[in-house]
Amino acid sequence: MERLGSVAFGSLLLVCLLSGASALLDTANPDRVCKSCDPQPANCKANECNVNCSVSRPCPSPNVCAAVWWRNAGVVTVETKCHDRTQPLRGVMLDDYSSSDCVLSISNTSPNIRLCACTGPECNKNILLEKPDDRTLPTSEAIGGFRPHQLCRFCDRDFTVCNATGVCKSSCNLSSICENPREVCASAWWRNNGSPIMETVCHNPAVRFHGQYLTDYNNSVCKMKQVKGMEDFYICSCNAEECNDRLYFTDVPLDPRDLEKTLPPLLLVTVVPVLIAVVVLLSAVYYYRVFHQQNLKAPKTKGIDSETCAIIMSDDDRSDSNSANANSLNHNTELLPIQLDAIVGKGRFAEVYRAKLKQGATDESFQMVAVKIFPYEEYASWKTEWEIFSDAELRHENVLQFLTAEDRKMERRYWLITAYHERGNLQEFLTQHVIGWDELCRLGMSLARGVAHLHADRTPCGRPKVAIVHRDLKSVNVLVKSDLSCCLCDFGLSLRLHNSMTPEELANSGQVGTARYMAPEVLESRMDLENIESFKQADVYSMALVLWEITSRCSAIGDVREYEPPFGKLKDHLCVESMKDDVIRDQLRPEIPASWTNHTGVHLLSSTIEECWDHEPEARVTAQCVVERFGEISSAVISPLDTDTKSAQDSGNDEEEI
Repeated sequence: MERLGSVAFGSLLLVCLLSGASALLDTANPDRVCKSCDPQPANCKANECNVNCSVSRPCPSPNVCAAVWWRNAGVVTVETKCHDRTQPLRGVMLDDYSSSDCVLSISNTSPNIRLCACTGPECNKNILLEKPDDRTLPTSEAIGGFRPHQLCRFCDRDFTVCNATGVCKSSCNLSSICENPREVCASAWWRNNGSPIMETVCHNPAVRFHGQYLTDYNNSVCKMKQVKGMEDFYICSCNAEECNDRLYFTDVPLDPRDLEKTLPPLLLVTVVPVLIAVVVLLSAVYYYRVFHQQNLKAPKTKGIDSETCAIIMSDDDRSDSNSANANSLNHNTELLPIQLDAIVGKGRFAEVYRAKLKQGATDESFQMVAVKIFPYEEYASWKTEWEIFSDAELRHENVLQFLTAEDRKMERRYWLITAYHERGNLQEFLTQHVIGWDELCRLGMSLARGVAHLHADRTPCGRPKVAIVHRDLKSVNVLVKSDLSCCLCDFGLSLRLHNSMTPEELANSGQVGTARYMAPEVLESRMDLENIESFKQADVYSMALVLWEITSRCSAIGDVREYEPPFGKLKDHLCVESMKDDVIRDQLRPEIPASWTNHTGVHLLSSTIEECWDHEPEARVTAQCVVERFGEISSAVISPLDTDTKSAQDSGNDEEEI
């Protein structure tokens, strides 16, 4: 009996060991390593979309690899993740997840969304629009996917170096599968205030494009034609894959078949000499840059480290490659020779001074800078802002230029030294000035571009960047530059959104900001801590209030009232509890007068503002979308007869503010 008990115990132990080993093997199964990245643009070619996702994550059973595909502002966007196959994905139960290919299928609940799941190591890295075996079938017979429509370059509007001569290549690096089967590739080129603008989109020929019907969309090349009655305005259309990537301003573009025939001799006669010339030119540029960098590193003035000096001497709007290195603490034993001039601003944590940074032996040689001075008790605020500024990828023309930081131990104070802008903050500027339509577009678009750059996880050049949320966006924290563009400042409450941040870490970041500008979910402390995008959505709400302030002072709306802040009619000093009643319970927003509908551009902008301050965070558009909307809005009112762009007052004010 005792022997039988021992055998039974041994069998039970063996079963447990085998089960544990099986579970361990199942958890470590390499087939369940999946790509896992937040939504980002995807590069789609023919039948396949490639996702530039560098994050892989082990997914324990019963998870499989999954992907969600949709269009965002015309651009194909993909989210990759691990997914529990027993649960619905975006409200849809996926029946087929055993395939090694991630083949998209149309969601029954949302036709604009496609979903797929698969089993295999990182099988959701490449997403198929249809099964390989279905490519020869008619569209109605394709199973497990959907047949793609035309593929076009799709970047909406952006500035370009094209001067409307010869053949121009678009600066667009995004391709999009057209949403409608009737859509073709289209492009437009025009000038706005002297600056050339290029637009690349999908477009339905049955609908007017910039007021014109497309008649040449059966071409395989995009031949630009001048719009009658509009100087410097060209449009074209074509119906071939990414055919709007090259725009022909010549009278007779080369036929692609003829180009193939003449390409070999052309390569020998023209391309090879050009390549040689390019190599020589690049070599000259390289040696010039090396020599230039060596000159910058040479000490120029006593007490100023060379890298800081390189930043100060560079133009405020154009960053030299060496300037990024100055985004750090000044470790010199000798502090910078700065003479404080006058106090120009005061906040909760610090005071801001206009100051002179000496650059020579004489007092007449100096650079005007701004110095933000924190008492020793506000070390945390100074450190937060310094660390935000220390990110070299933060540099942007619509973000305040940072020079250096100093720990002034003898004075028991911390300094942040930045560029100085004499026009002051946006609230002061709007109080003193009425602006025109062009100034509204410049101020509003530059504000949105600054916020979009903060929120982006890549720089305009494509380098990886940590997304940042401001969390205290308001007109006082926006400076007006000499060219009437905006730059963001005061990052003392900002937060760097690392992908590794846990909900607990986000929860500990606290309820911060200015009550007047707080989003409903911030006032109510109901932020979605599982989704870092929710912090960006709160910034967009605050940005909408600032855009409303700018618009309220535009002469294009007719009679312009005296400046007042958002919710200015409610109370002078609003607190969180009083704002809860107005913003959450009554869902009040600043008034949009009926007169705003009388101007096409202002009417379109007010619609965007309303989308940005929507009560539901998920319904708000992104800051990048607002930038694109401004491109559409500004072009919507381009006209030789447009006379509302004149300011009611001279914007060249000499008030010295920061």
